Amino acid sequence: MTDAFIRYRDLYKSFGDNAVLRGVDLDVRAGETVVVLGGSGSGKSVLLRHTVGLHVPDSGEVWVDGVEVSGLDEDGLLETRKKVGMLFQAGALFDSMPVFDNVAFALREHTDWSDERIRERVREVLSLVELENVEELMPADLSGGMRKRVALARAIVLAPRAILYDEPTTGLDPITANTINHLIRSLQQRLGVTSIVVTHDIHSAFTVGDRIAFLYEGKILFDGAVADARESKEPLLRNFLQGGGYA
Repeated sequence: MTDAFIRYRDLYKSFGDNAVLRGVDLDVRAGETVVVLGGSGSGKSVLLRHTVGLHVPDSGEVWVDGVEVSGLDEDGLLETRKKVGMLFQAGALFDSMPVFDNVAFALREHTDWSDERIRERVREVLSLVELENVEELMPADLSGGMRKRVALARAIVLAPRAILYDEPTTGLDPITANTINHLIRSLQQRLGVTSIVVTHDIHSAFTVGDRIAFLYEGKILFDGAVADARESKEPLLRNFLQGGGYA
């Protein structure tokens, strides 16, 4: 696809004797949200981490905005990481910093902006994730849902062209999870970003996704529109969607 912003080509990755990815091929078009759906241990998070060079494939290629990133060194990866924000599963906030400094961190590292411009941008992205008057709070003072939203604000503060979400609703109650799902959809629509959401949460997948890619034992068994996923004849996908797991 010529309009793919992120591409995975014949991707293999093992950790010791554990073969996690076994020839993944997947294209993510600019501006769409692809949900990588699968159970625990299926390789979802490992696939995501290849996108920004946190893992290096044993073989295969990862392309971001026309650049093959799997062979880049840390300096080479810097530009890719500016284009691609990532929401980690546990948020990965700096516990010793208040919310403001967490969100401002990348701006201080990668721009020469004034303190006032940084402050305005931090307030802007916190507003985008529907948070106000939290700049001075410490991460320990935040609920689980608030931590996710602060982490999301940090992920978008450099105005990336893509956002990666690693299990964004894990550990959240249904109401808070729905808030996060709404934000994922809202940010795609308001910012026009390309998004990949890895999850085992079926409700979340059908709420935020334009397409579903079903990952099973390191391979993509289904890749298609949300409506087509509901009607798929692939037995492992049907069983997963019906709550039966992989048996």
